[in-house]
Amino acid sequence: MLIILLFVPGEYAGASFIGFAIGESLGASVLRIAGGIFTKIADIGSDLMKVIFKIGEDDPRNPGTIADCVGDNAGDSVGPTADGFETYGVTGVALISFILLAVTDVQYQVELLTWIFVMRILMIVTSIVSFWINGAVTKAKYQNVDELDFEKPLTSLVWITSILSIAVTFAVSYLLIKDLPSNLWISLSVIISAGTLGAALIPEFTKLFTSPKSTHVKEVVEASIQGGASLNILSGLVAGNFSAFWKGMVFFLLMFVAYYASTFGLDGFMIYPSIFAFGLVAFGMLGMGPVTIAVDSYGPVTDNAQSIYELSLVEETEGIDVEIEKEFGFKPDFEKSKYYLEANDGAGNTFKATAKPVLIGTAVVGATTMIFSLILVIQHSLGIDPVDILNLLNPYTIMGFLLGGAVVYWFTGASIQAVTTGAAQAVEYIKHNINLDPNAPKKADVEKSRAVVKICTVYAQKGMWNIFIAIFSFALAFAFLSSPVGLTSEMVANAGEPETYKEIIKLSMPISMFIGYLLSIAFFGLYQAIFMANAGGSWDNAKKVVEVDMQEKGTPLHDAAVVGDTVGDPYKDTSSVALNPVIKFTTLFGLLAMEIAIAPEFREISTYLGVAFLAAALYFVYRSFYKMRINQGKTV
Repeated sequence: MLIILLFVPGEYAGASFIGFAIGESLGASVLRIAGGIFTKIADIGSDLMKVIFKIGEDDPRNPGTIADCVGDNAGDSVGPTADGFETYGVTGVALISFILLAVTDVQYQVELLTWIFVMRILMIVTSIVSFWINGAVTKAKYQNVDELDFEKPLTSLVWITSILSIAVTFAVSYLLIKDLPSNLWISLSVIISAGTLGAALIPEFTKLFTSPKSTHVKEVVEASIQGGASLNILSGLVAGNFSAFWKGMVFFLLMFVAYYASTFGLDGFMIYPSIFAFGLVAFGMLGMGPVTIAVDSYGPVTDNAQSIYELSLVEETEGIDVEIEKEFGFKPDFEKSKYYLEANDGAGNTFKATAKPVLIGTAVVGATTMIFSLILVIQHSLGIDPVDILNLLNPYTIMGFLLGGAVVYWFTGASIQAVTTGAAQAVEYIKHNINLDPNAPKKADVEKSRAVVKICTVYAQKGMWNIFIAIFSFALAFAFLSSPVGLTSEMVANAGEPETYKEIIKLSMPISMFIGYLLSIAFFGLYQAIFMANAGGSWDNAKKVVEVDMQEKGTPLHDAAVVGDTVGDPYKDTSSVALNPVIKFTTLFGLLAMEIAIAPEFREISTYLGVAFLAAALYFVYRSFYKMRINQGKTV
């Protein structure tokens, strides 16, 4: 982005920024959707063998074990990294677009753009420094301890980064923009710091619902004891719903602080200052971006470490105790090693869950800023006051809200259906090809593992294409159907005449449907994603409590916990996380689509194209279930 700003000519820079952000969104959407489907097909296929055959976690004889490891990389490691990279780009583009459209004074534009880019660079620096500080503190506190709460070093890393980033924000803002009127450096620092603090607070609220030590996870375990898988699932749904409520309160508080701070002089040199403030909240959250991605990646690393330990068959290797003692100077304690790996995996599950609402929150807040950039484009192109059409008295606004909510719930169903069908095929293959003969070697069979990886890949690609093309087509369809058909350039040129202006407003009313659609996808998606992510996290760590703390592997209680975990797998690692790039891609592509839709030369044919794209979208909605159903009796 810095290269675009410095070296691309001004007349092409705006288009380059938008193209850059759309490219990021395309890549992140593919990795999140396909990767999320792949990893959960493998995970469910592998986990259900524990229930069916009563085998251990990551048993090398299970052909799904290696596929599960591949999925942890594809869906739980690469996906979040691409997601974070995309969020950086989209939020930056949203703020840059808003500054250029909402700030009229060129000098102020330059100062604000410089400040934003410097802050972005320095927030990366603060994350790196925080890693060093936390590493030194952790080493001093825990180097010689035998028992360790693995969540504590990760928690301290998050808070050290937040505090250091806030201090740097105020110091650098004073140095760079202290000359702005009304002490705006203070207001802007407060707004960014609200986001940075939010990126530390949100994980704390997430842990209330997903940590193995949390009351909600203990409640899921107790429900499993009392009522098996049925009450396990119901209790996890409760945790997810309560988490969405409390996270909503946190987001409200952050947005209110941003709005209140924006009233102190920010309206003196830009329009809609509160919207700019909302974008800065997302920007502040991204100040924690490297750390957020790091603690998120901790989850798949610990998960794969546990799998690799089992796959290595190290405990059964003859003479390994003597070899390790000779090479490394200590005698191995394999039972303690397995305990550490499983406890660490619980911490990984928790912090994998903490990153999800931060990323989805930045997506929604950043998308809101981008939507208002689109509103300013409409204002400049049609010469109307947006307030006259973008309100709840306009029926098109309500219709847009309904459309956005519908698409979010379809997407959730389509992504889970792809996982369900793929997992059914994986389970069918594994059941017929797993070799549990006590006399057979325990080593993993590479060819059978490849076959499971193939199943996961095929269904991930099928599910992705249906979803991706439908999302793309919906954005075009609703943008084109919202075109101000009948509005002419002559009417816009004469907008100063009262009667003409009334006619312009009447013809422009449908535009509100698309704006409502974008806002609806963002806010329905926010709550749906938080609910699903934290419900899944509670099920996952309830299983971990049963396995590690209660030592109940192979029991009916463990079976119930595994069933709950497999329900939560696509909740937390497929549907919820993929909503993030879907929101941003829809908003970015919607910006371009709407610009086309309101172009004078396009208005008369936009309705026909909108109907065509809507038909295409509905066809792929149909395919996402009816062509993705479980084909009983057939194996891949």
